[in-house]
Amino acid sequence: MHETIVFMLSTQIIWLFVLAIPIACVAWTVTHEEIFSGMRAYCTRQSKENRSPFLRKCFYMLTCEYCFSHYVTIFFLIITGYTLLFSGWRGYLIAGFALVWIANLYMSIFALLRQAIKAEKTKIELEEKIIDGQQQTADKNRISPGKRSLLKKTLMGDHWKDI
Repeated sequence: MHETIVFMLSTQIIWLFVLAIPIACVAWTVTHEEIFSGMRAYCTRQSKENRSPFLRKCFYMLTCEYCFSHYVTIFFLIITGYTLLFSGWRGYLIAGFALVWIANLYMSIFALLRQAIKAEKTKIELEEKIIDGQQQTADKNRISPGKRSLLKKTLMGDHWKDI
């Protein structure tokens, strides 16, 4: 009997981490990606300008990935019947909060990854512009061979070695 409980718990944990992936995917797509930008702009405007405080909060919940992930989680709990640790309403409640937490962890990791990739692309583009600009300047001024080696060291980052 003990092995059955452990097996069921390990299966539940696997389901937790797997089921959080589509929850994170849907919540991120709706709240961040370009395909939903029109709806998101409308909801953002309504969350700031609507006269009803209740409707402002409702529209805000559609623009926040954390808030929206709760609704996506409820949808996935209904269609899968997934429970965690207990059967019945207690299992749904624990599963709901655990799924939201894991899904938001996935979204945070994804956001950090996208930010790092974007920063690296921007850095590369800037370095290419600097190198192209310096090469054009060097070609215009017809730098002597000695100065060319200094320019090459500067571009390669070796100019501090001679100091």
